[in-house]
Amino acid sequence: MKKLFTSESVTIGHPDKICDQISDAILDAYLMKDPHAHVACEVCANQKRVVIMGEITSNAKVDIEAIARKVIIDIGYDNENLLFNGKTIPIQIEVQRQSADIALGVKEEHLGAGDQGMVFGYATDETLNYLPLPIYYAHKLAYRLEEVRRKQILPYLRPDGKTQVTVEYEENIPKRIDSIIIAAQHDENVDLSILKEDIKKEVIQSVIPAHLLDEKTKYYINQTGRFVLGGPASDTGLTGRKLMVDTYGSFSRHGGGAFSGKDATKVDRSGAYYARYVAKNIVAANLAHQIEIQVSYAIGYEQPLSIFIDTHGTNQVPEEKILKGIEEVFDFSPKNMIEELSLTKPIYKKTTCYGHFGKDLPWERLDKVEKIKKAMKS
Repeated sequence: MKKLFTSESVTIGHPDKICDQISDAILDAYLMKDPHAHVACEVCANQKRVVIMGEITSNAKVDIEAIARKVIIDIGYDNENLLFNGKTIPIQIEVQRQSADIALGVKEEHLGAGDQGMVFGYATDETLNYLPLPIYYAHKLAYRLEEVRRKQILPYLRPDGKTQVTVEYEENIPKRIDSIIIAAQHDENVDLSILKEDIKKEVIQSVIPAHLLDEKTKYYINQTGRFVLGGPASDTGLTGRKLMVDTYGSFSRHGGGAFSGKDATKVDRSGAYYARYVAKNIVAANLAHQIEIQVSYAIGYEQPLSIFIDTHGTNQVPEEKILKGIEEVFDFSPKNMIEELSLTKPIYKKTTCYGHFGKDLPWERLDKVEKIKKAMKS
């Protein structure tokens, strides 16, 4: 049976991703000075202003406005021609201390979950970094789109952009790429036919292996014919609005909580990272070709309320045995997750773009494979 599945990614200049980057840059700045800072920082941006909101409890002093401006300028929004300029855009800061009621549940001596909710982790062996093929190549295309702009290979490109990849599966095995969509922001006077040829050559063909493309593969490049106005000048950005881009490209379910701007006491971030860590080690141990893990929490409680797994019929040993092994080898308490994955370090800015998974980050380690295999034997 053949089926199609699609995932998307965005560049660092996408309005939502600008907001994510500002949120995580502010989080990192606090953690550099205060590893136990409690941060929940969200950003909204449009053509007229950037608004930074949230709850932050820390004795550290951080220049929030300066951080936001640097992020925007570094992305490439640094002149008035783009109608959004990090040097001049008004920045409004609306930050207060964390609620004392919430703080009761996340004291260092009794570190419970910072909120109720559920998280999902996922891994599959269809790529080397254990991500589904559609999101894997959507991210690679978005990264390459940014790279050719930065390196002036295609000097007429601007910061905003989106990619989308549709993969054809046969008997649940990826066989070919059915279609690729790329929307790339560009300068005013670029010839569209040249842009399309350049994107196909310098972006698509440099990223996608030839054996996945064929005469039936469809390409949709800047289909509207014009993408000059982009970023927050054309579309309001908001922290946490690209959840599927951040995770598994809709291949797995999602608990609903965003990641960016939140310190690790918020389990919708740390729990999702740890669930990915567990899932990846399970697949690497060859216990299943893919696995989805759901973990649920109650605010203030140190241990999860439930752990559920689904291998989608690809398990090599019974699921109940895998679940027992997970419970034996892994500890989903917030205190352990933070310590084991070093989540008080300022590592979050580099998670923000091109997905929070599949990169050189603590939750991508495969250091529990042997323990899991041993647990299966016992």
